[in-house]
Amino acid sequence: MLTKDTAICIRAVDYSETSQVVTFFTRAAGKISAIAKGSKRPKSTFDGPIEMLSYGKIVFSNSNKEKLAILTEFEQQPGFTHLGNNLFALNCASFAAELVNNLTDDYDPHPQLFDSFLQFLQRIQDVRDTLTLLILFQLALLKEIGLQPILNACVNCKTIYDIRYTIYEVYFSSSANGLICRNCEGNFPDRIRLTGTAANALSNLKLLADADEKTLNEIEKVLIYHFTELLHKPPKMAKYIVKK
Repeated sequence: MLTKDTAICIRAVDYSETSQVVTFFTRAAGKISAIAKGSKRPKSTFDGPIEMLSYGKIVFSNSNKEKLAILTEFEQQPGFTHLGNNLFALNCASFAAELVNNLTDDYDPHPQLFDSFLQFLQRIQDVRDTLTLLILFQLALLKEIGLQPILNACVNCKTIYDIRYTIYEVYFSSSANGLICRNCEGNFPDRIRLTGTAANALSNLKLLADADEKTLNEIEKVLIYHFTELLHKPPKMAKYIVKK
């Protein structure tokens, strides 16, 4: 059976001298892996090799979900040409694609996440805005897969975090999946202390729009730590995202 869908390529590897195995994040079917036969030939039906982050309409055969699907058509859209002129934006886009690939299951649809991912790729350009959008996308990803962190109260004692008190000690714990207050932090060895500014922005995401680069970098480091714990390994692209 042939299936039509809208898709973003989140991984592409060589299969042979002329073919590739590509992983798409699609809007209706979720993540799929397919073999693109002859895609590396100059006159292939796919207009050449399929590249990471390419976007468009696909047609594929998925009669047996335990095996690779067969990609029969890929009508590429203009996509995200702006990424070619912005290395940081390209790195962030690749990082987001890596997270989507590692944290979603095959044939598990997430149309809202697809829309968020597509919008993120379309909007990223400026370095500061890109980091803000990346943080928002990562939080949307965690929410969509059922791992939304608690960011407005202490996960342990349920004390509501009051953004008026920026000197109040606040921590983030991956094992607790959220913020931890100073009274509970001793119970969570994996805790990371947050500045008041970063904690405020996490508890009220509207503040991200006015956050400085230092604060955004601090929040992104916390999220990378969290994804590292969730995946049991550091994401490969993480080292290109934050400044040490």
